[in-house]
Amino acid sequence: MLERLITSLQNIFKIPELRSRVLFTLAMLAVYRIGAHIPTPGINNEELSKFLLERGGALLGFLDIFSGGALSRLTIFALGIMPYISASIILQLLTVVVPHLSKLAKEGEQGRKTIIRYTRYGTIGIAIIQGFGIALGLEGMNQGAFVLEPGWPFRLMTVITLTAGTAFLMWLGEQITERGVGNGISLIIFAGIVARLPSAIVQTVELYRIGQLSLPFLIILVVVMLAVVGAIVFLESARRKIPVQYAKRVIGRRVYGGQSTHIPLKINTAGVIPPIFASSIIAFPATITGFIQVPWVQSIGTQLAPGSMLYTLLYVGLIIFFCFFYTAVVLNPVDMADNMKKYGGFIPGIRPGQRTADYIYKVLTRITFAGSIYLALVCVIPELLIYKLNVPFYFGGTSLLIVIGVGLDTAQQIESHMLMRNYEGFLSKGRLKGRSG
Repeated sequence: MLERLITSLQNIFKIPELRSRVLFTLAMLAVYRIGAHIPTPGINNEELSKFLLERGGALLGFLDIFSGGALSRLTIFALGIMPYISASIILQLLTVVVPHLSKLAKEGEQGRKTIIRYTRYGTIGIAIIQGFGIALGLEGMNQGAFVLEPGWPFRLMTVITLTAGTAFLMWLGEQITERGVGNGISLIIFAGIVARLPSAIVQTVELYRIGQLSLPFLIILVVVMLAVVGAIVFLESARRKIPVQYAKRVIGRRVYGGQSTHIPLKINTAGVIPPIFASSIIAFPATITGFIQVPWVQSIGTQLAPGSMLYTLLYVGLIIFFCFFYTAVVLNPVDMADNMKKYGGFIPGIRPGQRTADYIYKVLTRITFAGSIYLALVCVIPELLIYKLNVPFYFGGTSLLIVIGVGLDTAQQIESHMLMRNYEGFLSKGRLKGRSG
């Protein structure tokens, strides 16, 4: 197995185009990690980082995962890619209710480019608002001890720096998507999470060394983590296959159709999108309340922190909502039924047309509900272990889901490049099944 993996990795660098794409992706991610250590000007970063780590609470730790530690250090990439995700959420929601955006979404490549441009504008607007809120919050925190020279020059500098950092990350993600391997935005989040892996391992070993973690408990912790990883990999690759039969058609002297195929519907069609979207929506008001030193506002922020009952209920509800919403956006049963009817296809025992669309919708609703429950459990149970039982499980369910999902997608793209050029991929039989395979 190890020998086959080494051979597959060697084959990657034998394909010039794939080699350049992989190296470009790694170079861009390296740039991101370097920028995550460049401090924002005008701030006493050492004291601020110490203060945030001591009193930032669970919310800061949760948000810090998505920025790769840049938020706790307040570097130029402190806002991370979250403003872009928030803008994407807003645009996708508006696409359903605004006729102009709905029309753009159906115009193909040109409409997609226009929506992407709107998303960029929205990203800049959200980043400006969040940057200004952080600047005001820093001036008010601890009697302004973390700001070297308070005032409008500092506020403008902070807004410009943090907004430029988010804009650069947005551009970086788009470049990786276009010229590299995998989805750039997802890979940036992936890199931020994986960058914390060494420190998590060191902290776990340290807890075992000083006696706070017994050997049997450590073994159970590792087994639970491996079981969660295995369950995520299995369910992310799971499909519900709807059989489709194509009738024979005679065109000229040739006979077309007559073959049997299937429609592979994923149990988790939305992938890692629902947890990311849900986290982003909850994090926005929670972040703002964290910088406002008013008792009742602080209490709201506490209720929205990971581990609280309100947070858990909102998180689960938003995950289920976005599972159904995103599935409805990417899969349209009516269009699928019309395309099947157009090319002479039908589901055995189901009449073509509206009956077929109803059947696909019924199946899709059932598996999406199962997928949403699975996502909610994977994301919430590890969070409860961490924040309620104080189990040193440094990677929550959301983090594991993102890492595994993005890893599967990226490996699938690499597999496709290799198989197209008659190179063996990572598996000896069949293709690697990613989330979008």
